[in-house]
Order: sequence, then structure tokens, then C-alpha cells
Amino acid sequence: MGFRENFLWGGATAANQYEGGFDEGGRGLANVDVMPHGADRQPIGTGQMIHLEHDADHYYPAKLGVDFYHRYKEDIALYAEMGFKVFRMSIAWSRIFPNGDEAEPNEEGLKFYEDVFKELKKYGIEPMVTITHFDMPIHLIKEYGGWKNRKLVDFYEKLVTVLFTRYKGLVKYWITFNEINVILHWPFMGAGLNFEAGEDEKQAKYAAIHHELVASALATKIAHEIDPEFMVGSMLAAGIFYPASPDPKDVHQALIDNRENFFFVDVQARGEYPAYALKEFEREGIEIPFEEGDKELLKEHPVDYITFSYYQSNMSKHPDNRGDSEVGSGNIVLGYDNPYLEVSDWGWAIDPLGFRITMNEIYDRYQKPLFVVENGLGAVDEPDENGYVADDYRINYLRDHIQAMKDAVELDGVDMLGYTTWGPIDLVSASTGEMSKRYGFVYVDRDDAGEGTLNRTKKKSFDWYKKVIESNGEDLE
Repeated sequence: MGFRENFLWGGATAANQYEGGFDEGGRGLANVDVMPHGADRQPIGTGQMIHLEHDADHYYPAKLGVDFYHRYKEDIALYAEMGFKVFRMSIAWSRIFPNGDEAEPNEEGLKFYEDVFKELKKYGIEPMVTITHFDMPIHLIKEYGGWKNRKLVDFYEKLVTVLFTRYKGLVKYWITFNEINVILHWPFMGAGLNFEAGEDEKQAKYAAIHHELVASALATKIAHEIDPEFMVGSMLAAGIFYPASPDPKDVHQALIDNRENFFFVDVQARGEYPAYALKEFEREGIEIPFEEGDKELLKEHPVDYITFSYYQSNMSKHPDNRGDSEVGSGNIVLGYDNPYLEVSDWGWAIDPLGFRITMNEIYDRYQKPLFVVENGLGAVDEPDENGYVADDYRINYLRDHIQAMKDAVELDGVDMLGYTTWGPIDLVSASTGEMSKRYGFVYVDRDDAGEGTLNRTKKKSFDWYKKVIESNGEDLE
């Protein structure tokens, strides 16, 4: 018995990496718009370097992305040709409320997404919508300080009410916040946070996290009131942490690192702050800004399903066991190098069994349906003279991971709703701002400097994934 008959196969994108049209259709400036390609991207993304405007010294890849704004019909036709059952995308908040605090939404922005959803429905593709995917109006950062300000909950409430009301009947699957745990690692990208000298950064992060958790529960409440058929999910940047050795210190460090990741979904899925987190906050003097009704809201409105990204597993070492020169590697959530695993072009561990282990850990922990909403291989693609890419390395990566997911379903009993690869088409990398780090089944002619025709060309993996979907995951060769 393999995947369920109505298993949702597809691909996943984000407005800030894909959409473009940053100054069209009444859209306002967003935090991700001012994150450049190059050395300054990380200090800006982590909130250490305050940078809230475009300047002439940087290249800003989100301004154009790969121009889904003008090419959505062409791209959706390609997804339909592959046989997509679902397409995960996100809303640019500043396309709906350009500043974030207006009384009325921007009709031109609402109409754009309505047209996209209708185009998807034309081909029988279910839209899956991330409400906030590393994306917020820059005005909310300048005026209110981002998510550390409680007023953001009110602005988010207005946003989701508009979206749920407008798109009832067009969208069933919603995700409140993309990779919510990334706030701890890239807080400007994740929550619009900048830090002044001497500010208690951890206090600021957990205040912002609390506001997002409250906003997520409020969104779930509103969604079910507007349409009981809506499914609202949380989203985690997942990847299990292994202990680097059998040393109990490393085993305990892995427990700590895994809890740090799971904390967010512990609240969203179970409806309350876990005891281990409350003890840590108490030890470190962190005050969670609970207001009247917060605890009840969290408890009464947990998410319906759990979504997550998986690119790699991680490895934990106790501080006593780390060498002076060692630093973590990998995605935005860092771990230590695992000598048993090969790595991608960007140094990310390739670990299909870790994918299965991660799925089991999440399902055992929450007992809610799971949805893999990001999984893929970022690699350097070399097109031939016709623009064709023979990306067997990507096929091999995805084959092994889909088999691991199949094992989790068939052998372990994990309840899995669907699977969307990250970047069904080449788009801008969130962590580096590069185009050269490619994930797609479709090659886009654009480079790290923003040069290129933006023409779309099918890669070898395009026909392979089409076959996977047609066979409901039975034919992986």
C-alpha cells in the first residue's frame, strides 16, 4: 500500500523569490526586497545591519525574481503538463496592504492572486497558500519595529480576514508562517527585526515569536469561522539533529537542538508552551508578553496539519566537544558536518534516511497529518547549446527522498497528505540571493547579476517528475 489515492504532488515557491513586479499593481516595498545578493545579505537578514531602502551599491534579486507576476500563465501550464495536483505559493503581504496598516486592501493585488488561483483551478491544480513567507511591508518595520510589536497581530488579523473571505472556494490549504523557527536565525527576514546596540536580542526574538504564535492561532480561528473546510497548517524548517557521538553530552545537546526547532510547532499543534521552554525562559530572564486571552486562543485553535521543509539532517556537539575552529554548516539552521554523508554543491548533507527519521519524529510528536512542502537539491546546472539540462543528480536526490517518504508511509504508518518539491522552476535562493543555486525542473535563463532572457526550458527531471506523479510515486526510475 503506497501513497493515498488523492496524494497531492506538486511544487513550492515563495513570492519574494519568484514573483517580481515589486513596484507594480500598487504593491508596497517589503523586507525581502531590500535584501541584496552578496556579502551584505546575511548581516541584513540577521538584523545586525539595518538596511531599509534600495541603493545603487547593491543588486536586489527580489525586485524581479523570475517574473511570475507577468508569466504565471506560462508557468502554470508547465506545472499542469507535469501533472501537478497542488501548487504551493505565497502572498506578498505588501501587494494586499502596501504599508500593512491601511484601512482597506489593494484591489489590484487581490485581483492578481484571484487570477492566479483561477488559472490553477482551470488545470485542476489545488493552490496551497503561505500567508507570510519571509515577507512583510517595510513600513511595518520602520513604523512599528516588526513582529516585536503587538500591533502586528492586529494587522495580520486584518490581512487573513481579507484573504479568507476573498478566496473562499478557491483555496483550501493555508499555511500561516513559513519556517517559523527561522526567526531565531535570520530574524529580519523571518520577522522584520533589527537590533540596536545593547538590545536583548533573545528577548526581542521571543516577543516576536509569541506575537506570531498568537497571530497563527487567531488565523486558524478566523479561517474555521469563515469556512470550516479550510485546512490551516504550521510550517517548520525541519531536519533532525543527530548527536555527533554516543557521549551523553552530545546526545543531550541533540535533544536541546531538536527542542529548539520543535518548540514552535509544540505551541501551534498542542496549544500551549511546553514545560522545557518555560523553564528556559525562567532561567534566562525572558518574559513572554502574554495578554489576556492568549493562552485560551492558543489552546482552542491548534493547526489542522503540520507542514515542513527538509533539505538535510544536522549534527549536534556539546560545547565541550567542539574544536576551536569548528563552525556549523548547511542551511539557515546550522549543524556540524556528518562524516557519514555526502554533501551538495553548497555543503548541505544529503540524507534520505534522515528524511524518514524526521517524518517519524514529527508524526510521533504531534499525531497530525503531515505535508512535505519543501524538499529539493540546490545545484549548479550546466545547460547545453539548446538550454537543456541533464540533471541526473537532481533526479537521484529526489528519487531517494521520495522513496524514504514512501517508506515512512508504507512501513512506519506516517499520515502524509502530499509532497511539493522546492523550486519546481529555478528561482532566487532565500539564503544567498543566488540564481546559480538551482532547484527547478524548469531552467530559467537568469544569472546571479540579474542578466538573462528569463526564458524557460524543461530539464531532464521535468519528464521524470511527470512520470512519478502519473504513477502516484510507484515509478521512480
